[in-house]
Amino acid sequence: MSGVLVDTTVNGDPVQFACPTDEVLLDSLRDRVGLTGVKEGCGTGDCGSCSITLDGQLVCSCLVLGVEANGRKIDTVEGLSDDNTLHPLQEQFIEHAALQCGICTPGFLVAAKALLDDNASPSEEEIRYALAGNLCRCTGYDKIVRAVQAAAKQMRKKK
Repeated sequence: MSGVLVDTTVNGDPVQFACPTDEVLLDSLRDRVGLTGVKEGCGTGDCGSCSITLDGQLVCSCLVLGVEANGRKIDTVEGLSDDNTLHPLQEQFIEHAALQCGICTPGFLVAAKALLDDNASPSEEEIRYALAGNLCRCTGYDKIVRAVQAAAKQMRKKK
């Protein structure tokens, strides 16, 4: 395969992969790095299933080229848990039954973490606004919002 060599950091680990110049980061992460938690829902940036953080900014990985990751820091849903210990968001999504089919869940988790990294005590309105770029066809949004609220409370208690 001809392509460009990309050196990046993914979930805190140095990663190197080669990809064609027209390949989206979503495909690079799944096919070259093996991170299948990043899901393709629409391929047009409308659903949020492929959400990651790139240098701390929430982005849809289907809208970023793989080569654009060179020298940058990527965080995916796989980076949420720590040594087989679930992140409070993951725990609360399970506790509140905020997931069903699982296609949207990784994107919601990454978006919610990005929110809580910036705002430890978001209001319901702020949560709904932060998650507005993520679509779910199975659960509705109330359980997801309640899970984020519970995780925020749990995370504040740990500090």
